[in-house]
Amino acid sequence: MSAVVTLKKNEGRLLKAGGAWVFDNEIESIAGEYENGGIVIIKDNTGITLGKGFINGNSKIRIRLLTRNADTEIDEKFFRMRVEDAWNYRKSVMNAETFDNLNSVRIIFGEADFLPGLTVDKYNDVLVVQSLSLGIERFKEIIINELKDVLKKDGTDIKGVYERSDASVRKKEGMYLHKGFIGEEFDTNVCISENGIKYTVDVVNGQKTGFFLDQKYNRLAMQRLCKSVLNNPENLGGAGKLKVLDCFTHMGTFALNCAKAGATDVTGLDISEFAVSQAEENARANNLSDSASFRCADVLDELPRLEKEGERFDIVILDPPAFTKSREATKNAIRGYREINMKGLKLVRDKGFFATCSCSHFMTEELFKQTILQAAKSARKRLRQIEFRTQAPDHPILWAADESYYLKFLIFQVTEEK
Repeated sequence: MSAVVTLKKNEGRLLKAGGAWVFDNEIESIAGEYENGGIVIIKDNTGITLGKGFINGNSKIRIRLLTRNADTEIDEKFFRMRVEDAWNYRKSVMNAETFDNLNSVRIIFGEADFLPGLTVDKYNDVLVVQSLSLGIERFKEIIINELKDVLKKDGTDIKGVYERSDASVRKKEGMYLHKGFIGEEFDTNVCISENGIKYTVDVVNGQKTGFFLDQKYNRLAMQRLCKSVLNNPENLGGAGKLKVLDCFTHMGTFALNCAKAGATDVTGLDISEFAVSQAEENARANNLSDSASFRCADVLDELPRLEKEGERFDIVILDPPAFTKSREATKNAIRGYREINMKGLKLVRDKGFFATCSCSHFMTEELFKQTILQAAKSARKRLRQIEFRTQAPDHPILWAADESYYLKFLIFQVTEEK
């Protein structure tokens, strides 16, 4: 018999609105025995049942919702349903392009797939798993086995699984950091294809789970923009070639999409020597080394230096890391985003193009847009918005679960004030 958690009067508003969490300060009482990571029934102060979820006394997120039906059994059949739903969703929303967008795809995105705290990315025939909640940790291998079976029945044999549960947020759940093979070992440098471009993903040493899948269609949007600009020579300002600067290039992803589109003067910058070496390797694998070059540099220092030297670009792309991972640090993040966007905008030639993004959940859409506007004013530039985009649909945004919405991506044409 599951323990019953009763919420305080007027609490549970987030859960009732469609959210997935119950915080420690919302709980009135707990009737019955439980262990951390176990499953409890949630009721509001009037006795109405709100669902079932994992409880963890070590975390301020005290309960993570699994189902709104308290009669549902949390067993292998339940998790089979969840992974089948997740995979069928990806097949529905990620197959519209001519590219094989199921070759590399996020199959499970935590709360947005009703599997709280779990991430599973598919890189070709390899799965990379990240477990960030104590409750899901207990069912991790059951879920993986069910997912492998679902994929096999759909024609995809998974050769191996690697765990990247090395994110510091696990400490808040009372869990240790861990990475390693689940099952048999395999070559952890995995070849994938995205938007017609080949990459080698290092699932052991790469950031997060090895690759940033969330920007897939934003990279494709830049590929299409480059093609469109090249189709109109007047857009090139008389230079005859498309000059692109990709900042925080990581594995060269935006840079290579621009080069594939036909840009012949593409520069990628990253502070990590490892990232630059990966980007160079990916350029060679796609026969794009003549069009795209990469170098190690601190972007915040390099942009003013380029401006001082009189450099100007047809397209500047900013894909910085999250400047804030907490609400308390948002003020400093605003200053950081304003500064980097101002510096980037100064390098865009008149009537050129500028793409910028934020991957911080706490940097809201409205706040991010205000910050870019302030940066444009400081740089004496006018912005004409072309597109506003978010994360790829394999990272679904679950309404009322605000934590699932984090990536904001904007593309502008930039004009000088005259």
